[in-house]
This record gives sequence, C-alpha cells and structure tokens, in this order.
Amino acid sequence: MTDSNHPTDDRTTDREGDPYRVLACATHHQSHVFQVRAPFNHRSLDAINRTDADLDVVVPTPFAPPVGPHSEYSDVPQTERWGTYTAHYPRFLYMLPKKQFYHVSGDSMQKRVSNYVERTFGTPHDIVHACDIYMDGYGMLPYCRKHDIPLVVTSHAGDLKNYDRFNEEAQARLRETVEYASRVITVSEELAEVARELADPAKVETVPIGEDPKKFPTDQREAIRYELGVDPDTKLLLFVGAYVEQKGIEDLVEAMGLLDRDDVYLATVGHEGDLRWWLLDHLGELPHPAHSFWRLDPVALRRWQIAADLLVHPSWVEARPTVIYEAMAAKTPVLASNVGGIPEMVADGETGELLEPKDPDALAAAIDRLLDDPDRLREMGAAGHERLLEQGWTWQQHAEQVTDIHRDVME
Repeated sequence: MTDSNHPTDDRTTDREGDPYRVLACATHHQSHVFQVRAPFNHRSLDAINRTDADLDVVVPTPFAPPVGPHSEYSDVPQTERWGTYTAHYPRFLYMLPKKQFYHVSGDSMQKRVSNYVERTFGTPHDIVHACDIYMDGYGMLPYCRKHDIPLVVTSHAGDLKNYDRFNEEAQARLRETVEYASRVITVSEELAEVARELADPAKVETVPIGEDPKKFPTDQREAIRYELGVDPDTKLLLFVGAYVEQKGIEDLVEAMGLLDRDDVYLATVGHEGDLRWWLLDHLGELPHPAHSFWRLDPVALRRWQIAADLLVHPSWVEARPTVIYEAMAAKTPVLASNVGGIPEMVADGETGELLEPKDPDALAAAIDRLLDDPDRLREMGAAGHERLLEQGWTWQQHAEQVTDIHRDVME
C-alpha cells in the first residue's frame, strides 16, 4: 500500500495560470517493486501535477540481470499509476562497477530514454524537469536540444556531494548538464553553495521540499501508541534512513548500548543499505528492546513518527532530510547532527537539538537528558510543527515555487 497511489487528478492549488506541459525525469522513483524508493520525488511531482503543470513522467530503469541481487528489476512494470500521473519505466544499460562505468550508464540512458520519449509522447513538451542533475538531466539533453526546450534540474545532494567520487567522464557529463540547464534547484542553502561552485550562481535557487501535516493525525497519538504496542511509560526513539555508515547507524547502536535506563524502546526504519544484517545482529545484543523495519509503507511510517518521543538522526552527511520534515509534521522533536542543511531545518534548542556527528558518547548523553524531560520534548515537537507551517515547508508551496521557476525560464 502507498500513500498516494490512486487514480485522482484533483488540482488543489489556488494559483491560476496557462496550462503547460512538463516532461519529468526521475531515475530515483517508486514502483511496485521499490515502493519506498525516493518518495520525495514522487510527492514533488504529484504536487507539481496538481497545479497548472501537466506532467508526463519517465522513470529510467536498468535492464535486469537474469540472476543475482538486481534481478528484481525485471518485475518493474512498463507503466504504473502514481497519484495524479502515470510513470513510464523505459529501460537502459546500467554498468557496474559504478566507479568505472557511471558515464557509460549515463550515455545509455541518454540514448534509450530520449528515443522512448520521442516515440511515446508525440508533441514536444514546454519544459523538462529533472529530479537529479546526473543522470536525469544529462539523459534529457538530446531531447531538450533537438526541440529547444528549457531544462530545470534538481539536486538532493547525491550528485553534487559525490561529484569528486565520479570519474572524469561522469564529471564532464554533469558539468555539461549544468551548463545547459536554465535553472539548478537545490533543497538547501548549504547545498546551493556547493552548486555555485559548478554552475553560474545566477542559475542556482533553493526550493525546500516539505510534508503535508494533514496526513499526520497527531490527535490520535495515544491510540496509535496503543495499537503499536508502545506502553505509555516507554520512551520511543525512532531512526529512519538507509542502513549505511554515513547515516550514523553504528553510532546510534553504540549510543544505545551506553544508556543506563530501562524505559527505552528503539525502532529503526530502513529501505536500503549494506548494514541491514549487521544492524539486526546488534539490535539483539542491546540491553533495551529494539526492532528493525524494512521498506515500511509510508502510512505505517507516519504512525511511528506520531508515536515517537524523539526522532534520532545522527547522520554524517545530509542535505535536508525528508524524515525531519515528517517529524515536524508529526509534532515529534528531533535530535540530529549539525551537518549539511539540517541546521536550516532544526532550530537548536527550540524544535530539537543539534550535536556533532561521529560521537556516540555525546549522542547517548543527549538522548538520556532529553528523555528525562518529557514536557520539553512535547514543547519542542509542537514548536517544530509550527515552524513547518510558518516556513511554508509543505508540498503545495514547494510546487508553487517550482512552477514559478518553470514559468520564468519559459518566458
């Protein structure tokens, strides 16, 4: 089950303008095989499509090997309905290892997806919106050039912050994309500074993503905790993110082992990462109850967000993580690392607390101190919710900012 996989086409924004056609490209996007992959891209596109923008969406998908860990790609459909739009899944060759062949993958995507778009959608679009610079934006360059269409690219951190890890050929393709693009959208001011090192600063603009508070029934918190089996006196800690080193998952486990209290329960939610089995092994060794969830449905995740006493996000590297917007919508305070765009989201001491990453001792001490003050936790959670609304960090306002950019570059 997904939170917006339904055949509605309601236009919910109050803004009015002339309709225009958008071709959106998102390699990182959900399908029924990968239902929780990059949900922020789907939510962004769905919100944009509820304005005067009329989206066609392509989700370039690797050809599947016959056997092995990536064979499940063979079950990705040709098309699938997501919210207000239909996603198309054209195939391309994704070559491994990535470090040596990332540029080859981009070239394959560029050739195959451009041909698919020409065959499938007929009349050229008014604008192309890419959910990543590389490979999404690069893949659409031939189509944009052939029809003289403006390109808007987005970065959620992965392509820009991993730029130095790419080989020279992939770096050149990313720079080529940025040079052509009419606008480079980033999700945080911190990431915008990184983008300005590669792009004309005049092209770079920050457009935060967000969350829909109406989907978080915070008034049902006690009933939800009862349903989930969380005792009223239990302090529920929640971690949501990939089970990888950079998310600080090992630091969190070590910090939990240092806590000298018997009222703590840890729930972790992940959808990818090579530390999945390591985490399961170590959770069983903790002195506190803990449970790990894998690829949890968005509706179920929202219930854990509401039930939690504290979201713990000890990541080493970030842009503006979606999970913190979700916590704010759920009125859950946040304990997070002071990295990337997180300080732009969390008002330290008001909506949560920030601390330096890679320090399990400090993390344990902060958790222990915060759990001893439940009144303050509730106050910070409520303040985070208000901050979300005051700053306009909702999907509707995100869509309005994006469509304003589209109209600006189409003039």
